[in-house]
Amino acid sequence: METIKTIFFDVGNTLLFPNQDVIYRPLREAGYAPDSNLLLQLEARTKQEFDDRMLHGTAVDHGFWQIFYRHLFEALEFDDKAICQQLVDATRVSANWANLQPGTKELLQQLKSRYKIAVISNADGKIREVLETNGIADSFATITDSGIVGYEKPHPAIFEAGLKSMNAAPEASLYVGDIYSVDYLGATAVGMKAILIDVCGAYTETQLPRIESLTDLERSLAELKDRAR
Repeated sequence: METIKTIFFDVGNTLLFPNQDVIYRPLREAGYAPDSNLLLQLEARTKQEFDDRMLHGTAVDHGFWQIFYRHLFEALEFDDKAICQQLVDATRVSANWANLQPGTKELLQQLKSRYKIAVISNADGKIREVLETNGIADSFATITDSGIVGYEKPHPAIFEAGLKSMNAAPEASLYVGDIYSVDYLGATAVGMKAILIDVCGAYTETQLPRIESLTDLERSLAELKDRAR
């Protein structure tokens, strides 16, 4: 097994998390305030359902949030299609992903000293600005945004564009993302290695390579290095 030389990161639910104050404002104004445990449970459920749909060709990446918010409104016993669409639209805006977990910047800088690191993300063409606003854009040698490339994960073209931007061999590259059908399968289909960051526990019962936070990535990289020897 070849040693990992380049690490590519997803952004949403991997490096940055939703700004719930902004995204859920219409729901709060209607008198509903979902707690974090419910949101994590629904995220796990949505990922499992979405993966199944993707594998059977009945979903596309940007449909994830329609499924998620449908489940949320069902759980809250609330029915307002206009507010549901407001939440979907707000979640698709890159600027509303502005929750940076403590220690993320420091971890990226540590990784940067030993690996080439970059981003491949499904976004709206503005993910670089968001990373700059959150102070981590300078960690990455390149940032590949589907809104600019014209292809969304899991399409091989966006992974190939990212690899080309780094002059990276796929077999010596690792992709870190959070959705099996989009990130893991998309990356491995072009020959990359992949690991899922599984904060919500969607893949706990699987044999997929997974971590529960970015702080666990160092351990996984050490394990990959040992296997390469």
